[in-house]
Amino acid sequence: MPKVIRIALALLAFSALAATAAEKKLIHPKEFPKGRPFSPGILVDGTLYVAGQVGADLKTGTISEDFEAEVRQTLDNIGVILKEAGYSFEDVVSSNVYLTDMELFQRMNAVYITYFKEPRPVRTTVGVAKLVGKARIEITVIAKK
Repeated sequence: MPKVIRIALALLAFSALAATAAEKKLIHPKEFPKGRPFSPGILVDGTLYVAGQVGADLKTGTISEDFEAEVRQTLDNIGVILKEAGYSFEDVVSSNVYLTDMELFQRMNAVYITYFKEPRPVRTTVGVAKLVGKARIEITVIAKK
């Protein structure tokens, strides 16, 4: 086998090993219930992945009938995870918003922009048929320092 190919294969193997060696750190604020089948956040190589959050109050599990309050609670829940990891809304680079009613889009935006200042993260907003429980919104984010 030519030396160039052996070097390329060795570099490829080293890259694969380095990628699998990336340490994943669980981010689980004390405010979040234990025993769920997912992690609230995972930090890998300076990038924080936040699980989809709904507007359920972390103590009572209830979701407000007021949509704007539901959006604020959703973002506050994300904020708790960001803070636990040492991040803030300014560190968010990407977000995905899921709405059960796209007629709520402008109302969601009115609250959303109070949490994310310019330059805002890239975002995808999708209308979905149903979310868990009575949730009308779910948001997931990725943050990077």
